Amino acid sequence: MNKKFPENFLWGGAVAANQCEGAYDEDGKGLSIEDVTPKGIRGPITKEPTEENLKLKGIDFYHKYKEDIKLFSEMGFKVFRLSIAWTRIFPNGDEENPNELGLEFYDDIFDECHKYGIEPLVTISHYEMPLYLAKKYNGWSSRKTIDFFEKYVRTIFNRYKNKVKYWLTFNEINSIIHMPLLAGIMTPADKITKSEIYQAIHHQLVASALATKIGHEIIPNSKIGCMVIAVPIYPLTPDPEDVMTAFKADRENLFFTDVQVKGKYPFYIKRYFKENNIDLKIELGDEEILKNTVDFISFSYYMSACASSKSEENKKSGNMIMGVKNPYLKESEWGWQIDPKGLRYVLNTFYERYDKPLFIVENGLGAKDELIEDENGNKTVIDDYRIKYLNDHIIEIKEAIEDGVEVMGYTSWGCIDLVSASTAEMSKRYGFIYVDRNDDGSGTLSRYKKKSFYWYKELIETNGESLEK
Repeated sequence: MNKKFPENFLWGGAVAANQCEGAYDEDGKGLSIEDVTPKGIRGPITKEPTEENLKLKGIDFYHKYKEDIKLFSEMGFKVFRLSIAWTRIFPNGDEENPNELGLEFYDDIFDECHKYGIEPLVTISHYEMPLYLAKKYNGWSSRKTIDFFEKYVRTIFNRYKNKVKYWLTFNEINSIIHMPLLAGIMTPADKITKSEIYQAIHHQLVASALATKIGHEIIPNSKIGCMVIAVPIYPLTPDPEDVMTAFKADRENLFFTDVQVKGKYPFYIKRYFKENNIDLKIELGDEEILKNTVDFISFSYYMSACASSKSEENKKSGNMIMGVKNPYLKESEWGWQIDPKGLRYVLNTFYERYDKPLFIVENGLGAKDELIEDENGNKTVIDDYRIKYLNDHIIEIKEAIEDGVEVMGYTSWGCIDLVSASTAEMSKRYGFIYVDRNDDGSGTLSRYKKKSFYWYKELIETNGESLEK
């Protein structure tokens, strides 16, 4: 049987506002958590924005979006995943009225996408908590943040109801367990308790379900999804203790999709809460709100991990998830283990568990690219390593589709080079398009097509038929 991608498969790329837009202090934008974390997602927080924070300028997508979307169109994008910066709409997060200039900016972006027949896929909250809310209310630790989020959500749904069909509520919502700062929680990670973490998680889950409910009411034909970090956890050995350790680690992540897809807290979480002295404050009406479930599941996939009941010696850090090093896998320059088959495994696991459409909205290889001149004098990057990584992973998507999994689309992460979320570097590049900016902030911000640009263009043109086994 000839394995094929569906005719309506949504090929595209993904970015986040805080990593690409720049213009942090233009047109009424307020400060977000990201504007004061110059070293990346692990902090520390500075008192005010500093020049060393590359995210403040990003790749100047704020002023260059027309040029960039035109390049995306040239590759043949069917969909473009981006996020709205909450602080462009409500600078502090608690204003009575939204910032019109911020609203107009996204109007212009969506219009530019539609000009080329590209569907926007919009993340409502992508690590862009207003700094004011983080400081005053400790972010999602406070119940009040739900109210501020609801106002923001109603504002953008009403404004863009005729321009955006596909929405995601929270980016990598399960990251809060490992990186609470990303959610705007100011309590240091080594001081915060599990009870405090899960109370903030509860507030986010209620807010996500509330956004889903509001979105379906305001935009009846909308498709609203959740978004999680997908990291399959393998037992390091056949030792039953390792198997059970991996099983429990898997559930830590599946908990988030269980709630957002099934509309209630799963049975197994009660024992976890009991054993970890977690006493949630669940208000009247919360359980009813949680019943507003998502239309599809989206996720990032970069790596798998192993779990062991015994060994802590080989712990690796990757995409915020700690795991034991897998002796059978190679790794990237940043130590992220490369496991294409893990993507097929994840797709099958999610589909079997939830029977909902799936969308891979982040996948890619961060690498140090070298800008060179080709034989025609054009600047480019010969990134065969990236092509191989993407080719091998997309083959596994094709296999999952043949398995019977319903996959909506694929958006490669950092389709244009941007500032890394984890390290706040420019040198960790993912894109099909090279941006001339360096870790010291220098560079012209000029755009250059990499070899992978043309590879992805052909992949989309052939709907995956150009993949190499």
